[in-house]
Amino acid sequence: MPTVIKGQPTSQEVLQTLADLHEPVALGFSCGKDSIATWIAMREYGIEVVPVYFWLVPDLQFIDDELAYFEEVFETRIHRYPNPSFYRLINSCVDQPPERLRVIEAAHLPTPDYPQTWDLITDELGLPRETWKADGVRAADSLNRRFQGNYKPEQLYLTVGAAASLCCCFHALSCPGDEIIVFAPYFPEYSVFIAGAGAKMVVIPPEMEHFQIDFDAFEQALTPNTKGVVINSPNNPSGVVYSLETLQKLAGILKEKAAQYGHPIYLISDEPYREIVFSGFQVPWVPHLYEDTIVCYSYSKSLSLPGERLGYVLVPDQVTDSADVYAAIAGAGRCLGYVNAPSLFQQVTSLCCEETSDLAFYERNANILVPALREMGYHVPQPGGAFYLFPRSLEPDDLAFSERAKKDFDLLLVPGTGFGAPGHVRLAFCVDTGMIERSLPKFKALAESYR
Repeated sequence: MPTVIKGQPTSQEVLQTLADLHEPVALGFSCGKDSIATWIAMREYGIEVVPVYFWLVPDLQFIDDELAYFEEVFETRIHRYPNPSFYRLINSCVDQPPERLRVIEAAHLPTPDYPQTWDLITDELGLPRETWKADGVRAADSLNRRFQGNYKPEQLYLTVGAAASLCCCFHALSCPGDEIIVFAPYFPEYSVFIAGAGAKMVVIPPEMEHFQIDFDAFEQALTPNTKGVVINSPNNPSGVVYSLETLQKLAGILKEKAAQYGHPIYLISDEPYREIVFSGFQVPWVPHLYEDTIVCYSYSKSLSLPGERLGYVLVPDQVTDSADVYAAIAGAGRCLGYVNAPSLFQQVTSLCCEETSDLAFYERNANILVPALREMGYHVPQPGGAFYLFPRSLEPDDLAFSERAKKDFDLLLVPGTGFGAPGHVRLAFCVDTGMIERSLPKFKALAESYR
């Protein structure tokens, strides 16, 4: 029987436990810094390491060269095996010419998951199946470490960013007559995504003071046709972070209504700004609060690579009908043309899925803008993250206000009407701090023009 390490021990305790077994450990080696560090640490404890590389695309020369380099450094052979996702791609006939389709269908190729794949590998290498596996760093591993979950790679569907994740979710979940609830202010393209999926978007008006949820309006909007609810925290356009109390109350209402209606209400957590959080704020992990939560994520914001879209949909096992939901999301991805998230950036993010760019830069800009604008007379809700402010416009017509700011003061603001919150404007501060400082006299002059 394998040794069970209870609780949450330190790395040193884990390494010592493995060393005391005097048995080899299989390492899922990705060539990334974390798997290199793991290999080095295990060697220092005298643990025999059996490294395994899971390839998704065979015979890539730059991968072969890198593996050969590490084989020379560690003086150990690195075993190569196909990634379990490879079989799923083949069985789905991804990137296969038409003449191969019948052959693939007739072959009835297996689609092993990660545990099954490891069993096959240990059998072939002559290792016991209970051999410890150090799987290295993948998106699922990162989520498990950070949020104390039990997520598996097969619960993650990789996408071309958060927008693709949302579209796949809406198409997977929606049937004619279904309703998806969103909270204003909201990302304007939600309306296009939801309509494109054949569902109806139901908007909950904003709670104007702090942009938390207006629960009276929300409860009145829930009906037996409600299939899903979308939240976005930290929020675009306001930068507001939903508090733990807000999310707990939301979860309680959804549980009650799902039981009343006799069907699940899925909570779709749109989280591209999850890592951009300011001092004094926390972004709760929503699946811990509500079981039927589906998470949509993008690496573009945390890595400051907005032109390189890569993200995922997480469908935890706890979600009602999780296997069917995941299959529907994957099918929607193919139907919508998101056939495969770019393999290059899958490799990139596998090496840096726990890294971020200098996110403190955004908080510095917010700390300059918020007090300065308030002193000038603008009403600015406190941002808890992202890189947006959503102040009230200085006249009821936010479109006219935005046009005046642009034409007379060279300030580019986005009218709040498009976000479902008229009388506000969105201000993006993902620019260098010098530009922020140069903008302050302009904002002051704009305010004075209304006095």
